[in-house]
Amino acid sequence: MLTPSQLRQFEDDGYLVLPEFLSDEEVASLEAARARIVDGLDPAEHRISIFTTLEDRQVDLRAKDDYFLESGDKVRFFWEEGAFNTAGELTVDRSLAINKIGHALHWLVPEFRAVTFSDKVRALCRSLRFSAPAVAQSMYIFKQPGIGGEVTPHQDATFLYTEPPSAIAGLWMALEDADVENGCLWFAPGSHKGPVTRRFVRNPDPAGPRLLFRGQQQEVDPEAFVPVPVKRGGCVLISGLVQHRSSANTSARSRHIYTFHVVETDGAEYSEENWLQPTAQLPFPKL
Repeated sequence: MLTPSQLRQFEDDGYLVLPEFLSDEEVASLEAARARIVDGLDPAEHRISIFTTLEDRQVDLRAKDDYFLESGDKVRFFWEEGAFNTAGELTVDRSLAINKIGHALHWLVPEFRAVTFSDKVRALCRSLRFSAPAVAQSMYIFKQPGIGGEVTPHQDATFLYTEPPSAIAGLWMALEDADVENGCLWFAPGSHKGPVTRRFVRNPDPAGPRLLFRGQQQEVDPEAFVPVPVKRGGCVLISGLVQHRSSANTSARSRHIYTFHVVETDGAEYSEENWLQPTAQLPFPKL
């Protein structure tokens, strides 16, 4: 459970660092599970799907990308754009080319499920006054050395919108030290007190792209962002409304993390326009 001072800091800033949230054994279990999943990857079963946060490229890449759109109840692989040459060939080993694995690790992989549905995660959500939280999605993000792409300023509620918008939170767990050199998170403290002005939604027009952005991201002074380094095993609790970003990883070190999002289901509504939707195979499982 969060202390009163921790809760106050989270409510003031929109994020909170929780050092040593994961034990060494839990970190090791997630790393071992990731290695097993990557070693077992059969490229013939997975189409190449590039991950990017650049707005125009997101719409372009996702226009007909069922592999991405239907990933909410599966374990799928998304690649770094910088890992391919102009002929579409990998220029690095595939273990160094994956941007992330998502979006149902929390349910389909035992090690990730054990961490996600642990008593300490439940206690943390109770501290946020979530009475019936459910897990919407999960990701293992690699932030590969030298090619780990930039993540531009955004609010998580842009992609997983709820009404009220405050009914979403992210847990971001460092499996390696995350610092300024290898692409730690940067936050604009207090920016969660502003509205959600941009949405990433399913397009109701069948003649257009499958997904599109609606509205514009609220501008925040670049100088307002502060780096938030986290040691291995630490967790960053993230309001769905706070603006945050990360720089490209130009270092020789990776920055592996596990992250997932919880949404309140009691007295809150998850938007049917969101790109990610629960399925018959995997309704959002309750914590």
